[in-house]
Parts: sequence; structure tokens; C-alpha cells
Amino acid sequence: MDIKAPIVMEIIFIAIAFLIYFATSNTFFIFNFLYIGTAIAIGLFLMARGNRYARNVILVAVGSYILFYVALLGHENMLMSGFWYYLFLGVFEAAVIHFLIAKIAGPFLFGRGWCGYACWIAMVLDLLPYRIPQNPRKNWEYFRYVFFAMILVAVVVLFVLKVVNLDLIIFYMFILGNVVYYAIGIALAYFLKDNRAFCKYVCPITVFLKPTSYFSLIRVNVDENKCIDCGACVKKCPMNVNLLDNARSRENGTECILCMECVRNCPKDAVKI
Repeated sequence: MDIKAPIVMEIIFIAIAFLIYFATSNTFFIFNFLYIGTAIAIGLFLMARGNRYARNVILVAVGSYILFYVALLGHENMLMSGFWYYLFLGVFEAAVIHFLIAKIAGPFLFGRGWCGYACWIAMVLDLLPYRIPQNPRKNWEYFRYVFFAMILVAVVVLFVLKVVNLDLIIFYMFILGNVVYYAIGIALAYFLKDNRAFCKYVCPITVFLKPTSYFSLIRVNVDENKCIDCGACVKKCPMNVNLLDNARSRENGTECILCMECVRNCPKDAVKI
């Protein structure tokens, strides 16, 4: 990875911090995005220096910050249920901004980088023993759409029924949602011998991420002049992306989380971002 990447990332997040501040007049967002940008920049610097745990450092720094500080201490639902809730209220704060930047507009630039560097669910899942899938990929993607629909319907029903104490209920939905996600994610990881099984089959956020990730500016490509077709990049990919095909339509192309395992394991230095 180019050593300039941490500097570029820091500049991008500084720009986002002040853009959101001017849009909301909330100084919290300056601290929020400067912290996230700095954490990512430090991790990218470590990655450029060859530290194999650099991405885990970023995941813990950003994921735990959002989970514990922003969500639990700040009583904000940062899951999809919170996004729908605040969106229906017309509140341009918290989860709405988070989703717009990380999961709706952002992927046009960095694809599913959220999944690789900031997700608090993946923060734990990536510590499990199956970083590289041990079994062929399943055709279970429809589960993500089921979860997506269930969450949307649940929030709509709460509004239609005019449930009292809705803020508190939405916060409890965040806690319950995380318990369910961790339980399913860990169980699937051990059952399928694949840490990222939850991301592939269940995570409802991918319904937003996948369409925009197709057009991502930052992509992994293979230099065909250097490639010897050994397949090391494909074998080591936790998301089963067919990296030997540079086309945007490549198999599982929108699943790439920019984890750099393909770059690290290529014997000919043919894989680049």
C-alpha cells in the first residue's frame, strides 16, 4: 500500500468533518470524523509498513468507538432500525448521516470499506479462527433481504401504531439487534468455518452496500502482465471474490472489503488497489 494513503484518508475525513459541521452546526461531528479519520490513517500507516494486524487495529478503534461511545453512551441506534427511525422522523443526525456516508454514498468511493475497517460486528468476527473460508460459498444471500424487510416493517409498524416511548424502544432494538447479530455471526462462522459468513448471507446493510459498491472508485485489480494464474489471491480472499477477473461484473465483485489479503499473498506483486 502507498504510504500516501494515510495522508489522503486523513484529508478526506477532515473535509467530511467540516462539511457535516457546516450542514448541522453540531461540533460533535468535527470530533467524530476527525477521530475516525485519524484511526483509519494510523491503521493504514501500519499496513503500509507491513503490520498484518493493522486492519484489526482500525476495526477495534473505530468499531468500539461507534458501538460504545456513540451508540451505547450516546443512546443512539446505529443499526438499520435506527436509520429508518431517524429518517422517518426527518432528523438529519446520528444513524442517518452514518448510513449516508458509510453505506449509501461512500461506497461509490471505497466500496465495502466499512465492512473491512469499521464494522463493530466484523470487529469480533475477524478474531475467530476462520479468516479464510474453509468451505464453498452457499447460495443463501436471500436471508439478507429477509432481514432488511423485517427491520423496515418493524419500524413502520411502530410508527403506525403510535407506540409511546418510541425513542427508548428504538434504543432497545439496537441492543437486541446487536445480540442477535453477534449470536448469528459467531454461530455461522463456526458452522460454516467462515468468519465472514454473516456478512455474505445475513447482514441487511449489504442491501445498500452492494449496488453502489459496483461503481466503487477504489478497487482491487490484477496486473495481467505479472499474474501467473496461481490463484493465491482467490484462495485467500475471505469474501470469495474472483480477483483474476478485473471486470466490475466479476464473481462476488461487490463483496470486496479491501482487506488486502490478496495483495499480501500474491507471490508476484501483481495485485494492486
